[in-house]
Amino acid sequence: MADIELSYCVVNTSQRDLLLRGLDALAREREALRFATEVLVLDNGSRDGSAEAAREHPAVDEVIALGERRGKASNDSELLRRARGRYALLLNEDSELQPGATLALRDALERHLDAACAGAKLLRPVAPAVPAPGGASERPAGGDRRAGFVEQACAWRFPTPLTALAGALFLHRLYTVQSKGEDMREVDWCQSSALLVRSEAAAQVSYLDPDFFVYSDEVDFARRLRDAGWRSLYVPSAVAVHHEQLSTDTVPEPRIVEMARNRDLYMRKHHSLPSALAVRVLTAWSYALRGFAALLLPGHSPRRYRRHVTATLFPSRGEGLREAAEHYNRSVSS
Repeated sequence: MADIELSYCVVNTSQRDLLLRGLDALAREREALRFATEVLVLDNGSRDGSAEAAREHPAVDEVIALGERRGKASNDSELLRRARGRYALLLNEDSELQPGATLALRDALERHLDAACAGAKLLRPVAPAVPAPGGASERPAGGDRRAGFVEQACAWRFPTPLTALAGALFLHRLYTVQSKGEDMREVDWCQSSALLVRSEAAAQVSYLDPDFFVYSDEVDFARRLRDAGWRSLYVPSAVAVHHEQLSTDTVPEPRIVEMARNRDLYMRKHHSLPSALAVRVLTAWSYALRGFAALLLPGHSPRRYRRHVTATLFPSRGEGLREAAEHYNRSVSS
């Protein structure tokens, strides 16, 4: 068998239908490639038949079925260690690669030998356009021009007090978001929903830090790669549809707690305690302002913003996704 050039690494947590949709996309991608690939699926303790469905899918070469739920950093690291390819494409179960995405990401790392990561442009589905007065159709402003999708921010500057200040001044998209334009560019970090990683570089920094259960894990990974001399690239010619849609009003409380907890962990790991405290205060302020605005805007939840404020100021309080996974594991083992 030819040496594996690229390993597709998919983590799934109880999303059987989205997983199969993503695997169908991988099958189409593999047919168009002239180099050897493999597909690894790690099922994160699901009870919806995901592991069985993955085993039966013709695109899948190996399924790792966990008996209990673990964090995303641990799961991505497990796949990166098992991957035989020179490159490993990290994917969520809700990421659907569009034609040509694999080749565009791989070519970017082939051309830039000092780059460890290449992130795809992410699109999210939007509701169908609704008729506006006069018969016109209203669609989301900006974003990708594909009908039914809008571009999702997916590459950013590393978190610092300055990026937190930009958020507090509502300049986040102007200053912090780096996934802009149609040209490939160097960025600080990319979301790991569709992220090609140079296997050599990942091993050099000992993969992802399991202390980050989920959220900020790829930020810490990119930062440690940068510290080791590697770069990250945003590659807009590679496109993936990211089906997850988590607005502020639909994010459950454990996710809010986990986001705040790991944002603070990142700051304390890579910055001083005063910087971490400054980020807490500035981020909480930006959520508080949004909470006040939500009092006047229909369809927004001031309570959710208040929970973001308290979780940001006191990240050690409350139960996050790590505790939710522990509860889940106890329930399935009893």
